[in-house]
Amino acid sequence: MYQRDYAGYPPTVPTPPAPPEPSRAFGMLRTVISVLVLVALVVVLSWGLRTFVFQAYEIPSGSMEATIMPGDMVFSEKITYYSSDPQPGDIVTFEDPDPEHAGRILIKRVIATGGQTVDLQDGRLYVDGVLQDEPYTRGEPSYPLTPYYGTEIEYPYTVPEGGLWVMGDNRTNSQDSRYFGAIKKSSVTGKAIFIYWPLSQVGPL
Repeated sequence: MYQRDYAGYPPTVPTPPAPPEPSRAFGMLRTVISVLVLVALVVVLSWGLRTFVFQAYEIPSGSMEATIMPGDMVFSEKITYYSSDPQPGDIVTFEDPDPEHAGRILIKRVIATGGQTVDLQDGRLYVDGVLQDEPYTRGEPSYPLTPYYGTEIEYPYTVPEGGLWVMGDNRTNSQDSRYFGAIKKSSVTGKAIFIYWPLSQVGPL
């Protein structure tokens, strides 16, 4: 029971003080931290997509004409080859086997895989003795090239296990397996699936 004061009213209960408002500096710090966390998430997501899902490449040369033109931008996806191996006809991106261009990414078409035999006769391509129908070459001949220094390539050529024989669609203007030999399957960085720029070239590969 309240004891009444001299005026007959109950004593006034003091109101607890309001918590201090956050300082302006603290609010700015919290905003900066939120922005940094968001930026970090975007960077990590971008890195994860490029590393494990897909990557964009700009085509620097005409070795894949007219399937892919110089300056075209393509998406190369990585998911397919997590559960399967590159197959003949696939257009793949891979690390340049030439040590003088370490780190450079090339793009070519898979012609043969490990254990298959490639032969070039009179400008025509044979795989396991079968003449290949290659409309994407526009009838250009497939002649042998002078191999890269220290590399020996004799036809018929049997692709080693774990290797891939790759060639550009522009057979008269492509340094490919005729030049550097079979590439390692482990050097493949993805399967080219789509041209997204320029707009006149947009479409699947």
